[in-house]
Amino acid sequence: MAKQGYVYILASSFKRLYIGVTTDLATRIWQHKNHHFPDSFTARYKIDSLVCYESYSLVVRAIAREKELKGWLRSRKIALIVESNPDWKDLSADWGKPITLFDGSKAF
Repeated sequence: MAKQGYVYILASSFKRLYIGVTTDLATRIWQHKNHHFPDSFTARYKIDSLVCYESYSLVVRAIAREKELKGWLRSRKIALIVESNPDWKDLSADWGKPITLFDGSKAF
């Protein structure tokens, strides 16, 4: 069975960018944030804020999109980020945090 794929863009606080592809987005972002590979580009430059991602039903499509994005000029990559995330918020900031469940018994 073919796997789903994700293309993602990470940014540092200085807006240095990294584009990657994975089949397990949550795990891969955790690896970046925790410098799982300490000699990597993202660890060296503290690039760990998820600012944009796209999902694809097939990983081969995600790989093709990654190659396409890597060929773009920086200005076009920034425009893609700003289109969906104008404040450059870390889209993964709340991942792994406890979720408060809605209690329908409380009156408004």
